[in-house]
This record gives sequence, structure tokens and C-alpha cells, in this order.
Amino acid sequence: MSLSVIGFLTILVIVALLISGKVTPIVAMVIPPIIAALIAGFTFSELGTFFDDGIATVISVAVMFIFAIIFFGIMQDVGLFDPIISKMVAWSRGNVILVSIATVLIATIAQLDGSGASTFLITIPALLPLYKRLKMNPYLLLLLVGGAAAIMNMLPWAGPLGRTASVLGMDVTELWQPLIPIQVIGMVLMLVLAVLLGMREQRRIIKKYGSLELAATIDMTADDAINDGQETAEDANSLARPKLLWINAALAITIIALLMSGIIPAGLAFMIGVAIALPINYPNTKDQMDRIRAHAPSALTMASIILAAGLFLGILNGTGMLNAIATDAVNILPASVAPYLHIIIGILGVPFDLLLSTDAYYFGLFPVAEQIAATYGVPSLSTAYAMIIGNIVGTFVSPLAPAVWLALGLSGLEMGKHLRYSLFWLWGLALVLLFIAVMMGLIQV
Repeated sequence: MSLSVIGFLTILVIVALLISGKVTPIVAMVIPPIIAALIAGFTFSELGTFFDDGIATVISVAVMFIFAIIFFGIMQDVGLFDPIISKMVAWSRGNVILVSIATVLIATIAQLDGSGASTFLITIPALLPLYKRLKMNPYLLLLLVGGAAAIMNMLPWAGPLGRTASVLGMDVTELWQPLIPIQVIGMVLMLVLAVLLGMREQRRIIKKYGSLELAATIDMTADDAINDGQETAEDANSLARPKLLWINAALAITIIALLMSGIIPAGLAFMIGVAIALPINYPNTKDQMDRIRAHAPSALTMASIILAAGLFLGILNGTGMLNAIATDAVNILPASVAPYLHIIIGILGVPFDLLLSTDAYYFGLFPVAEQIAATYGVPSLSTAYAMIIGNIVGTFVSPLAPAVWLALGLSGLEMGKHLRYSLFWLWGLALVLLFIAVMMGLIQV
């Protein structure tokens, strides 16, 4: 059995297991790839090498995961976000549509550094409590943040364009400039999607909870909202430190600034943040350990999933399965389809995100597709833009993206439900952008 068939079936099984929710992600991403590697004829010794290589690619993410969750957990304990949430509730007046729009705008700004992980770290801890208070579906938060971040991921210092430019041997800025109108249109479409989904979410909330309960929960004056948030934080949260609000805010802003600047690794930034936040807010050693124990389950659970994903990616890369899938997927297409190969791959770009890692897509599939399309007179840039636009919107719905697991860990949500909720809308957005790019002449047919 060929490597591509084994690899494809392995990924299919993993995605099916994740969507079904029958097993934990750790089981889904450890057992199937190990069995697949053994079937393909690799030894346990080689599995150990694949494990080491895979873990090396995700260990920094796992470390960041642990300390980021603990850090933001402490910030929530001390009540840092309570005044922000209260003011946002007062500003929105319980308007779910305005909250949805604000989510897209905040995610757009947060993604300016080109890091999906930092975007989720900035947006989810601040917005998730607001979504919960307004009884909004938290999967809508992931969809809106992920979609906006993916559109912004077309920036030249983000990963996809850098990979594509390296394959084409051209300057990444030159590759990016024609994409700027697509980015602008994409953000406008994300705002439209936020309005539409916000309207749908508002109808769902009213239908489920009733208008009276809804009004009692979220329809309050600005002063009431702020006072209510402060009183709730003080009365229900004995861990709150309202007198240290500005100190904690300065600490959080500093850590986020370090994160976005890239001066030091993200894991180190959050490690420093935890080390400073604990003694400032809880001078007693026992209280400090209690805070760590309180947030350790979430941190370690999601870190273990990241490490399992490292094994999964290590095996699929080390065995050559990902590259084999990319090559064979192109070669089996009939000759009559080849001139439109770039369009076909663009249309299937989001589903490809569920099957191929970013490296496999841009370093494995793209060079082969570009060469085949070029023999039929399709410019290399047309193939590049078709594959970028068709694929990039689905970046943060893929189980192969570590940042997605970070988002799920921060929000306490499940990958399968995220896929079911977001895949349809994001794939639809990608298809619309692809059509617009063709109409603009950016992609030649």
C-alpha cells in the first residue's frame, strides 16, 4: 500500500475521530499514526526519531500553552477583565450584533503581528466571559476570531506568503501587494458575516431564554452594568484584587507587548508574567500554589494534546506521507482537468487544510501544482493566488494548526464542534473571495 494512501486514510480516521467526539484528541492523534507507520514498514526505532522531530516542532507551543493558561487564569482570578466586560456589556446594551462586529475588529488588530497564537491569547480571555454573560455561543467567538485572523494572515510576515514566495523565488512584498484588495474585501465580508451570524445568534438567545430573562441578564444601563460587574467580582470572587487593577493591567499589557514584539519567546514572556503576577497578588506561598493547582488541569491537558499533535505531525512528515499525498493528489487528475488545476485546488483549499499541514500544502502540493499548471500556460502567480486565497481562510479551523488547539484550550471547547460550526461559513467565505479574485483578474482561468 502506497504512503499516500496510508497517510490519507490515517488523516481521514483522525479527523473522523475528532468530529465524532468518541475519543479524546490524544487518543486520536497518537494511535492511528503509530499504526499507520508500522503498516508502512517503519520500525519502532524510526518511530522514536519521528517522535523527537515532531516534539521539537511543538515543544515551544506546549510550554507557552502551560504558562499562558496559568497567566490568564490568574488575571481572571484577580478580576482584571471584569471592568472591561462590564463596560462592553453597557456599550453593547446587550446587542449581540455589536459584540460580533467588535470581535472581528479586535481580532484584526491582534493579528497584525502575524501570529495566530498571540491573537487567540489576546482575544479569547478578554471576550469569552462577555460571550458567556450574553449567553452567546462561544463557537461563534472562535469562528469570528479565526476568520478575521486568517484574512489578516495574508500579511507578508505571516507564514503562508513567506512559504509561497520562497517556492517562487520572489520578494514576499511583491507577492503580497496584489492581495491587499482581497484582504480589504475579505475583512468587509467578515464584518457582514458577523452581522448575519449576530442576528441569527440574537434570535437563538431570545428563543431559548425568552425576552424577559434576556432583558434581566443583559439589558441594563451603563452605570448598572459597571456596578453590577464590580459587585459580582467582589462578592463572588474572593480572589479578586480590585486595588491592584492597574498594576495587573500594566503587567498584562507588558506581557502582550513582549509577545507581539517577538523580543523574547512567547513561553518565556508568560513564564515571567506568572512569576511576577503570583507574588504581587498572592504574597502567601500556599495561595500561590493553590492558583497554580487551580489552572494546572487545563494547562496540562491542552499541552498534552499539543505534544500528541507533535507526534502526529512528526510521523506524517518523517515517513513522507504528507509529501506523498500532495504529489499523488495532483498526479491522479485526468489531463482534461490539468489546465484548471489551480482553480480546483483553490476551491478545495479549506478541506485541504484538514488533510495537509501548512508546510505540506505550500512546500509539497504547491510546487507540483504550479509546474503542471505552467505547462498549460497558467502563470505561476495565478496558481499561487488561487491556492493562497482558497486555503488561507480555513487556517484556524484545521486540527493540524497548533494555534487552533490553543484557542480550544483557552475557551474550553471541542475541535469536532468547532469544525461543525465554522467549516461551512469559512469555506463559503473562501469560495466568494476566490470568485472575486478571478473577476478582478488576479487569478487567470
